[in-house]
Amino acid sequence: MPTGLLIKNIRCLVQTEDAPKLKVCGAEMAELSYVFNAYLYIRDGIIDDFGRMDDFKVRKLPVQNQDVETIDATGKFVFPSFCDSHTHLVYSGSREIEYTDKIRGLSYAEIAKRGGGILNSAKILHETSEDDLFNQSASRINEIISLGTGAVEIKSGYGLNLADELKMLRVIRRIKDTCQIEVRATFLGAHAIPAEYRNRREKYVDLVINEMIPVVASEELADFIDVFCDKGFFTHEDTERILMAGMKYGFRAKIHANELDYSGGVQTGVKYGALSVDHLEFTGDEEISSLLGSETMPTLLPGASFFLGMKDPPVRKMITAGLPVALASDYNPGSCPSGNMKFIMSLGCIKLKMLPEEVINAITINSAYAMGLSMTHGSIAKGKVANVFITKEIPSYEFMPYAFGSNLIETIILKGKIIASV
Repeated sequence: MPTGLLIKNIRCLVQTEDAPKLKVCGAEMAELSYVFNAYLYIRDGIIDDFGRMDDFKVRKLPVQNQDVETIDATGKFVFPSFCDSHTHLVYSGSREIEYTDKIRGLSYAEIAKRGGGILNSAKILHETSEDDLFNQSASRINEIISLGTGAVEIKSGYGLNLADELKMLRVIRRIKDTCQIEVRATFLGAHAIPAEYRNRREKYVDLVINEMIPVVASEELADFIDVFCDKGFFTHEDTERILMAGMKYGFRAKIHANELDYSGGVQTGVKYGALSVDHLEFTGDEEISSLLGSETMPTLLPGASFFLGMKDPPVRKMITAGLPVALASDYNPGSCPSGNMKFIMSLGCIKLKMLPEEVINAITINSAYAMGLSMTHGSIAKGKVANVFITKEIPSYEFMPYAFGSNLIETIILKGKIIASV
C-alpha cells in the first residue's frame, strides 16, 4: 500500500504558504500565493514538499520506490480542500413545502411562527431513529466530499430537548469516527424556542444551561457552543448566560448573529471570545468596530441570503475596514439546502462583489480559522494535512467561481488518500 503520493506537472498549485498564517485580513485578502508548473509531494497523509517542477530533484524524494504513487496533473490546478465552517447537515427529511411558501411571499419569520422552520425539522428529527439519521447525514457528507470539502463544522439544534440533541451529536461523532473528512461538532441547543416554551423562553434557557450543557460536556460530544442570537429567537442576555455556562465546561463560542436584525450578537460574541460570528446581514459601524482587533472571524453565509432573498452583508465595507472574512455554506433543510462550496465561491463574487482571490482565502484559510483548524488545514504548506483536490483542465483559478454551474473537480484527496477520481 503506497504511503507516498506525488502530484507532478501541476499547471498551478493554489494557496501555497512558506510561513503559514492563522488568517488573512483586509487588503491582504486580495493576495493569493501560487506556483505554476508545480509538484506536490504527500507522505503519510501530510504535505511533505512542494515547488516548481524545474526545481524538482529525484534525489529529494523517494519517487522510484514502490510505495510512492504518482499522478500527472498536466493542465490541471490543485487547490486545498474547502473548509466549511458552518453547517446543519445532520437533519432528517426536507422542507420543500416551505420553499413553496417562500415563493408565495411568506417570510422566514412568518413560516417559523406557523410552526415551520426549525420547529418543523425538530419534529421530523424526533421521529427518526439514530441509525436512519446517520445514514441520511452520511449521504450528505459523501456529497460535500465529492464537491471538494475536506473539513466541516456540523451543528446540533434540531433536537431542542436533551434526548434529541444528544442523538444529533452522537451522529456527528459517528461521522467523525467513520469518514475521512475532518469534522468539528457544535452544540446548538439554543437554535429555536420549542413550542411548549413559546411564552417561557427563559425557562428553556435554564434547561439548556442546567441539563443539556453538562451532559454534552460529560460525553465529550462537542467542540463548540452556539446560540441563535437574533430577532424572534434568543436575546443577547440569553446568549451571555448560555456562553458563560458553556465556557465553564471548556466550550468556545460560535454565534448566529444579525441575520434578521441588529441583535447585539456580534458584540456579545467578541466579548466572550467567540471563534466566529456568522450570518451578519445586519452589520454596521458598531459591529465592525467591535470585530477589529478581535480574535473573532466574521463568517458570511451567502447561500442562505440568496435562498431566502435577504439583504447581503456589507462585505466590501468590512474588508476595507481591515477585517478578515470567511465564507461557509450553512447547509440546512430550510434556508440553504446545499453544501456546494464552489457555488458559495460564485455567490461571493456575484452577490458580494468579492474578488476571486478574496473568496479563495475566505473558503480555505479563513474558514479553517473559523473552526480552529488553520494551523493544519486551509492551505498548501509543509506539515499541514494533505486535504487537496485536483481540477479538470481549466484556464485559471478565476475560472472556478466563474463557471458556477460546472463540476470542475476531478480527483479528491483527503489525509493523503485518493478518495475519488473521475
